[in-house]
Amino acid sequence: MPCGEIGKGRRILAAPVLSRQLKPAGKPCFNGGRICSEARFLVTIWHIHMLNARHGLTHVLPDIRLAAREAVAAASAHAELPDFDLVIKAQPGGGIPAWGVGGRAPSPGLIEITVDPARFAAPLLIRTLVHEFHHLLRWDGPGYGNSLGEALVSEGLAGHFTLQVLGGKPDPWDAVKPAARVARAAMNKWARLDYNHAHWFFGSGDLRRWTGYGLGHMLITEHLSRFPDMDAVKLAYVKAEEFRPAMRRLAGAEAAAGDDPAEEDGAPDPESDPAPDAADEDSAAPEQQHAGGEATAKGTGAEAAGTGESGPAEDKEG
Repeated sequence: MPCGEIGKGRRILAAPVLSRQLKPAGKPCFNGGRICSEARFLVTIWHIHMLNARHGLTHVLPDIRLAAREAVAAASAHAELPDFDLVIKAQPGGGIPAWGVGGRAPSPGLIEITVDPARFAAPLLIRTLVHEFHHLLRWDGPGYGNSLGEALVSEGLAGHFTLQVLGGKPDPWDAVKPAARVARAAMNKWARLDYNHAHWFFGSGDLRRWTGYGLGHMLITEHLSRFPDMDAVKLAYVKAEEFRPAMRRLAGAEAAAGDDPAEEDGAPDPESDPAPDAADEDSAAPEQQHAGGEATAKGTGAEAAGTGESGPAEDKEG
């Protein structure tokens, strides 16, 4: 049977603004920078389950445990993480090709991670986990979503949360620049429940790989430009419809820049969603795992991401 171990992530707060606190004896007090014993706070409880019956993870177990603790601590400094289970399995050659790790959050309170032990790198596992942590937050709010617009918002917010917590540059999938006319196509299909998740997020035909991640990242950037006091944590429980005006602005800017499809004769229409072939699904794997989904030819939001919401699968695992 897979071994299990219990980890606890605690948040050390330096300010008295506490939204999830237990105050059995009056207000919380601070003494010399430490929280007095009079104030007790809710703690994120998380269980880590190593699927290691065949010892594929044995030589990296200590590094995985440490990376998981560091990811929880880093994210907890910005958000109150819900209780969750973390399942980790070994798969030689698995994960995003360049990373050796992939993840998904297929349902509330659950993260599944695939690791290639031969290419394990703690910083990449930490970034993957932080991305998935935001999916957990959203699962406990409006959910990952079943429409294209909802999936774009969920993935875009998860990418921005990674930057908020860890800094650095956007991850490769978030840095993808969508091709011409894609914003307009996304605007037209915003509420569609039958959109092709694998096509939009893993890429195939006229849509380059990880287009949905890049467009989602741009969408949140545009929204934040109008609401600079917000961030990925404050937006975690906001419904996707609130982001629709930002997509309209992206589509408008696209048309103003001369990217209107009417001006490009013979250009492929990104609104046609061809089902990806086997090769496309492999290259799309990162998205499925990263976001919590398993890419299928017809997979839509929740189905493709586990919630349909997450994103890259084996390649990216989100």
